[in-house]
Amino acid sequence: MTQKFPRLFYLLLAILFLLNLIQAAFTELIYDEAYYWYYAQNLDWGYFDHPPMVAFLIRLSSFFFDGELGVRFMSCILSTGTYLLLWETVDHPKKKDYVVHFFLLIFSMVLVNVYGFLTLPDTPLLFFTALFLLLYKRFIKQPTIVLSLALGISMAALMYSKYHAVLVILFVLLSNIKLVFNRYAWLAVVVALLCYIPHFLWLFEHDFVSIKYHLFERPNQAYSFEKFTLGFFLNLIIVFGLLFYWVYLALIKNKETDKFSKAVKYLTYGVILFFFISSFNRRVQTQWIIVISIPMLIIAFNHLLENAQSRKWMYRMGLASLVILLYGRLWLVHQPLLPIVYETHGNKSWVEDVDSKAGDAMVIFENSYRRAPMYEFYSGKPSFSLNNCFYRKNQYSIDASEEIARGKKVVMFSQYRKSGDISYLSPKGTTFFGVFMDDFNSYRKLRCFAERSLEETNNWNLKVHNPYPFDIPLDSLNYAVAYTDDYKKVIERVPIKVAPLNAMHKILKSKDTAYFQFQLPKPRKLEEPGYFRVGLGNKELIPGLNGIPIKLDDGTDL
Repeated sequence: MTQKFPRLFYLLLAILFLLNLIQAAFTELIYDEAYYWYYAQNLDWGYFDHPPMVAFLIRLSSFFFDGELGVRFMSCILSTGTYLLLWETVDHPKKKDYVVHFFLLIFSMVLVNVYGFLTLPDTPLLFFTALFLLLYKRFIKQPTIVLSLALGISMAALMYSKYHAVLVILFVLLSNIKLVFNRYAWLAVVVALLCYIPHFLWLFEHDFVSIKYHLFERPNQAYSFEKFTLGFFLNLIIVFGLLFYWVYLALIKNKETDKFSKAVKYLTYGVILFFFISSFNRRVQTQWIIVISIPMLIIAFNHLLENAQSRKWMYRMGLASLVILLYGRLWLVHQPLLPIVYETHGNKSWVEDVDSKAGDAMVIFENSYRRAPMYEFYSGKPSFSLNNCFYRKNQYSIDASEEIARGKKVVMFSQYRKSGDISYLSPKGTTFFGVFMDDFNSYRKLRCFAERSLEETNNWNLKVHNPYPFDIPLDSLNYAVAYTDDYKKVIERVPIKVAPLNAMHKILKSKDTAYFQFQLPKPRKLEEPGYFRVGLGNKELIPGLNGIPIKLDDGTDL
């Protein structure tokens, strides 16, 4: 280490670690955490929405504890490691005199604070960004084979945490373009790619489902300055809380004194610029820009050490943030402290209510990859999300969860029902109704491939492939097209009639394909739909996400 850690640093670090442990143990899961916990029940080299690091951390946590802490323990460990790495990265001679300021700075950054105990993909992203920057700082001083190996592994770990990590690597490289002539840098890249091969193979085996969804199938909406671009600037403020003014002042005044200071500056401005441009296309979520917290902490702490006026105000606002965020932490556990219901409130209660009413029936949630894993976590009973054409694909679309309910008695809860056999009240006051089904069957993995007939513009050919290990009666299926706007948001579903090319074809055999023709019906709500996708299901279920979105052009007669 370049400088010993002061005793006060260890004391405050231990206090913060203990606080995060207590918070992690007594705060109910948020929905995304429950979803990633579901990932961890079947470890793999990839998942629909994210690379596998978050699932690995949850599985590792479960070896030490049960319950919520069994989901979050490794996040508490990694966040502590992040603080250590950041302190070590700053080599200012006066830093030992401002340990309290350092921790107030960290605690004041809202999402850095929250990711100290929640388990989300951003938690390892922050840790491995801090590790990557520290290794890079040492690498540019004196590259060695050992540092190249460590740098390569850290880059792979970044990419295993979240796809956004590519921005970290890219902008650091752009800050020092001469690295392309450095053999040690190339060794690091090769090591990173070798470590990432398992995930590449997973993507290939799953037909690049994650890439296709995020790039081509994800719904969007028409541009709104308030929601998109103004919302992006609001997120830039939220990330740093009450200290936002002084943090950005530090960035503006930051001077490039060496290759490392240039790297953190390029990384920060690069990520901000990237998502600013993105804000003209889609809404930028707050956590997408969280990675700038690491370089900004380095820049802001250095600025604090050099500027007495800023140091005074950052200390004052840091204390105010400490009080506010400690109160917020208590509210996450005990909702009456604020008149706001959050995701950490009331989950055990509604799960217990559903579990008592469902009896021996398996519980299914229509179009909710959030409620299904939350129910499974707190009830200890299997569940899954049945996704139809009004929703989005997720991990339940590609795994084997559908099979655990096949042929069983189930109760399916839906946000679309106005009545049902049983119901429960969500913590936010919404009533969800469920209906019992004695012999459940769904066919969400049937694949539909539609292409326009060459004869007439409104005639379409349809191929339906059966990947299941069993045959399916064709007369048990119903078909529909889901019309979307130009931003792939589903507006309406219209039933269609399909005509088999072979009238004798009554059974769709396992691993076989059936061929049909159909005509696109006129939409009732959309005058000019942007896309459509074909879905199918059995007679008592809304058709699913079996086809891909197909763009409708001017040559289509509806």
